[in-house]
Order: sequence, then C-alpha cells, then structure tokens
Amino acid sequence: MVDPTPLQIAVVGHTNAGKTSLLRTLTRQASFGEVADGPGTTRHVERIALRIDGAPAVQFYDTPGLEDSTALLDYLQTLGKDATRLARVEAFLAGPEARQSFEQEAKVLRKLLEVDAALYVIDCREPVLPKFRCEIEILASCARPVMPVLNFVRAANSREAEWQAVLSASGLHAQVRFDAVAPFVGSEQQLYHDLGTLLPRHREALRGVATHLQREFGERRAAGARLIADLLVTLAALRRPITPEAFADAGQRARFVQDFQGLALARVRACMDALLRVYGFRTDEADVAAMPWLHGRWQDDLFNPETLKLAGKRLGQGAAIGASLGLIADIAVAGVSLGAGAVVGGAVGGMVTQGWRQFGQKLVNKLRGVQELSLENELLLVAATHLAGVLRALEQRGHAAVHKLGAGAPTDVATRDMASLDEAAASDAGLRQLVTLAQPARSHPRWDGQGGETGQRQALVDLLAQRLLALLAGGAAPRR
Repeated sequence: MVDPTPLQIAVVGHTNAGKTSLLRTLTRQASFGEVADGPGTTRHVERIALRIDGAPAVQFYDTPGLEDSTALLDYLQTLGKDATRLARVEAFLAGPEARQSFEQEAKVLRKLLEVDAALYVIDCREPVLPKFRCEIEILASCARPVMPVLNFVRAANSREAEWQAVLSASGLHAQVRFDAVAPFVGSEQQLYHDLGTLLPRHREALRGVATHLQREFGERRAAGARLIADLLVTLAALRRPITPEAFADAGQRARFVQDFQGLALARVRACMDALLRVYGFRTDEADVAAMPWLHGRWQDDLFNPETLKLAGKRLGQGAAIGASLGLIADIAVAGVSLGAGAVVGGAVGGMVTQGWRQFGQKLVNKLRGVQELSLENELLLVAATHLAGVLRALEQRGHAAVHKLGAGAPTDVATRDMASLDEAAASDAGLRQLVTLAQPARSHPRWDGQGGETGQRQALVDLLAQRLLALLAGGAAPRR
C-alpha cells in the first residue's frame, strides 16, 4: 500500500547534467520540461509527479543547475565562524546574495531544505573538477539524504570510476547507475530500493512504487507480445484471390501484387504504431535508416529479396509454403506466393506435423484449382524478428532520448562472446517456432484482422503471445 502522502524528492546537479532527462524517464512523460544540449535549460523549479492509480506517489522537483558552486562555497564559509553548515545555508538564503549573485543556487538549496531527499544527477563524462567537489559539500550542508545518480555511464568517455571514488570519499556510498537516455535493466527498481535504505520511514511506500512499476512493465510487455502475435496470425491468414483474367494480364497482375503487398505493409505499420503507443512514445520516434517500417521505406526491407532469402535459410526450408507445395505458377514475387489458397490451409495443418515435407504430385495438381496470393513464411519471420527487436529496444529506451529509435549496427559475430551467441540462437529458434505455430491461421482467411475474431483465433493469438513472452523473459530482466 503506497503512502497517501507523496514522497518529496528534489532533483539537483550541475547545469546540463541530465536532471530533466532523468525525470522524463522516471515518470514516462517525454514532454516534461525542455531538454537541450545547451547549458541552463531549466531556470526555475518545476514539479512533476509519479502517479500510481491516479494519485501522486512521488513528487519530484526539477531544479535549475548549480552554476558557480566554488564561489558559493567560499561565501558560505564566511557566514559565521562557529555556525554549523546547515546554519550557514539558512543564513545565506535569508541574505541579499540569495537574490543577487547566487540567485540560481538559492532556488536549488531552498527547495532542498523543503524535501525529504535529493537525487544528485552527475554527468559521468565530465572530469571531477573542483567545482563538483564544492557541489557535493554544499549539498551535504543541507542535512538531507542525497542519492547520487550516475548518468551517461555508457558513454565511451565515461569517468565513472573517478566519480565513484570521489563520492565514496565524501560519504555518499549509495550510488545508482542510471542512463536516462537508455536506462539499465532494473535501474529504476534499484533507485527506489536504495532510496528506501536512505529513508527508512518511507521504505514501505518506495517498495510499493517499485512493485507498481514492475507490474506496469509486465503489462506493457504482455500487451506488446499480444500485438505481435496478433499480427503474425493476421499475416498468415492474409490471402486474396486473383481471377484468371487478371493473372493473364502482366499489368493487372503487377498491380494486384503491389496492392497485396501494401495491404500487408499496412498491417505491419499498424502493429508498429500500436507498440510505440503501448510504451508511451510518438509514432515518429524511429530511425528512418535503421527502422525502415516508417516513412515509406518499409517495402525496401520487408519485401527485400536478400532479406527474405536469409530468412528462408533460417527457416531451413529454402522457400516457404507456396514453393514447398509446388504451387508457384508464373509468378514469383518476394514474400508473396500464388497458390491454391482454397485448400492450402487444410494442407498446412498437416505440414506443421510432417516437417514441411513435399506433398505428392496428385495433391499438388488438386490444389492448382484456385489461385490466391498469400504471404510466405520468410516474410512472417522477418516481421516477427523486427518487431520483437523493436519491443526489446522500447523496453530500454528512456523518455528523455532525443535521438530516434534505431535497431543498432549489426554486431560482428567474431567479436561476440559465446553467451551472446547462445542468446541470439535461442531467440532465432524461438521466432522460427512462432512462425510454425501461426500456420493454422492459413486455414482461416477470415482471421486476417478484419472482423474475423473468433474463440479459435483468440486462442491461437494467446498461444503465440505466451511463447513470445517466454522468449522475451529468456533475455534481460525488465527495466521497470
């Protein structure tokens, strides 16, 4: 049960250390505040709450950056030789310098005296200069628990070890590694757990926050897995008949295939947009180059012959259902088969249990009676692979990220450790299994997502979603 009185937390640190970015990620509100590379973006104290069931559980205060801590510390040390450090801070806030030379710093310290604790955000790319040591001493003077949050630790020029040593020497041993742009798995739970150690009176409330975030994560992952599972059933069921006259005319045939591909692309786009919404991102937050599902570039990837050829090798069949049944006539479009769709679905059910073996010529001849376009298994595998990758990326993307979502550059197999290779192999096998499990949908053209929802279809989607969830659980633990 979360304490009805929200915990008050000030987020403090040097100018441009990533305070606003941290709060965007912690509260999953990408529009909060202003994030920019220039210094001094936040000029006033701004409030934002982490809400649970509509009620604020933690009240955060985004404060301006500390800009001249060296001069301020020198000034504080002049305020009463025998005064305590806290008394000096209070004297400073009551004096004229708090409204003049150190107005920015006064806003920070005044808020710090009002809250339960502070998150001290540190840009680990910065060298540990004297001004930062002065910041630490000033913050300690306010007699409030301070939790250092090490930001940008993934950067190539990170000085994390130096910062950890300085913080420990200053008595700040509880530190959290938290990249606000690409948060570490479990970093939010760790942050609230450590805050509970610093604030024993609020420990139960903070445990409740961590539990709620964990539950939210599970709900988002389950929703995302179901979206992908539903898409695979839709794509497997998708088929359109083509008349002999249209097939005989090269121009009509090309337009028919193009329209069919567009139909498949629209289904994939809808799934992609829904995934982004589930994780609280805008539909334009994907890299055009790395995620060609967006901005009109889907077809270059989804129907790319080389991509589909590689997918066929991964499936271990060289070609998908249409080719394995011998149903390709005079048409061979990447990702699309022309076959006897009226009864292909029934045959597919047997193929799942018979290991994709060739069927007899008699059956093939019977199947040639009706011509329909359907989607190859290679295309299903490509879609599943990309969308599962998008889901994983969204789980580790902070709402402070200003760069677009990308799949990342391919990793050289020679440089990957065995654990990574084993994980990739397991993931690949799991995705191939999803494609196989989706095959019964080929017997039900009405399951193409346009009003054909039935108990059987729901059961198949549930099965695929459960398998995908198990596959995702085999990777990294959730961020929140």
